[in-house]
Amino acid sequence: MAGVSIRKAVTDDMPHLADIAYRAWEHGIYPLLTPLPGLKAAEQSRLGQVVSQTLNRIIVVEVGGVAAGWCSRAARRAYIPYLFVAPEMQRMGLGSMLLRRMESLLELEGAERVYLETPADNVPAVRFYEKQGYQILALRQDGNAAHEAFMSVHLEKRLLPFTGEIDED
Repeated sequence: MAGVSIRKAVTDDMPHLADIAYRAWEHGIYPLLTPLPGLKAAEQSRLGQVVSQTLNRIIVVEVGGVAAGWCSRAARRAYIPYLFVAPEMQRMGLGSMLLRRMESLLELEGAERVYLETPADNVPAVRFYEKQGYQILALRQDGNAAHEAFMSVHLEKRLLPFTGEIDED
């Protein structure tokens, strides 16, 4: 796809990345939940905090110089907690590109497997991850007092870790 690039997130991205995450959540996850007063505002605030706290572990996909999605990884673990693509940019291969790039970064660090999870009722997301080579490991109930409990699908993909030396020359 012409005009597409992937880069590290920068501080100036934070409001836009939080907006992408919120709109993707509102489009894909919110319809699966029981609407409660304040839920949308709480999630919008939480996602803003997530972006702020994990900015150094986020990669961004741009289309025509504008951020269209992002993916983050956990610190010191081969786990991908967040992958969001703006609803109007979904089904264009951007999520696949982000996921492949994050997997490549993890492979370079020696990871043999990568893990992630998504709500079980989010069938399009589960299918997306399966098409990317992920296998379902387990179903478990997630949620806490601040969020409605739901079933979560835990997935894994085997990687091909890099085992050589990276030459600095």
